[in-house]
Amino acid sequence: MTPLPPAGRVRRVALSAVLCAGLAVTLTACGEDPDAGTNGIGKLSAEEIETKARAAADAAASVRLSGTLVSKGGTYKLNMRLKHDGGTGSLTSKENAFELLRIDDALFLKADAGFWSHADGGDEEPGKSDMDAAEKLADKYVKVPKGDPSYKQFRGFTDMDVLLDGLLGMQGELSKGDRTQVGGLRTIKVTAGEGGRGGVLDVSLEGKPFPLQFARAGGAGVLTLADWDKDFPLAEPAKGETVDYGRQIPKTSGSGG
Repeated sequence: MTPLPPAGRVRRVALSAVLCAGLAVTLTACGEDPDAGTNGIGKLSAEEIETKARAAADAAASVRLSGTLVSKGGTYKLNMRLKHDGGTGSLTSKENAFELLRIDDALFLKADAGFWSHADGGDEEPGKSDMDAAEKLADKYVKVPKGDPSYKQFRGFTDMDVLLDGLLGMQGELSKGDRTQVGGLRTIKVTAGEGGRGGVLDVSLEGKPFPLQFARAGGAGVLTLADWDKDFPLAEPAKGETVDYGRQIPKTSGSGG
């Protein structure tokens, strides 16, 4: 007759089985492959993962970029849909909120009366004529002339290549971090610098290795990247929704870089 195993051993075996069944983060220790069913980039080095993510982003036709940007000018909330021939979305700060729409080189800005009433950027309270003008411009699309000093700044927020290159920079030595999830998709983290102070990038382990989330270096904001390669329509606003400003378009209080 086979002798029964000691009770302590039985308890240890049972506990091990429970842990392996219940904790996904210990798949490797439990003898399972954490890269099973993924695109395989989790097996690469941190530098290779970051390169793959950059290449996937560069080759994409479109993306939705949302989140916060922290700069010397303040904190912004960004929500933009971008593709190579234009973009549309909103930018909000403590002082201002406005929408941008670009189709090729045609750039439109829509803001409330408060934005236009301080168009000169001065500290003085706007006069009646300024307030009247602001009311006419409020919630209308204003075409920004290419020669206007603010054209390049505003266009930058609608330019997919410029915005991704400017916002996804990592500073310092790269290392692989934890596997986690962003928007229901499995990801692997790539961290830069000590403790991720130079940026933390979440790269998709499913499908193409797109960047799905980025915590910018120095606490300069957290961005979510979604809807990669999902097309969306861009159309110039109707004539009844547009108005000429006739003066220099005001600048925002910071560049968001």
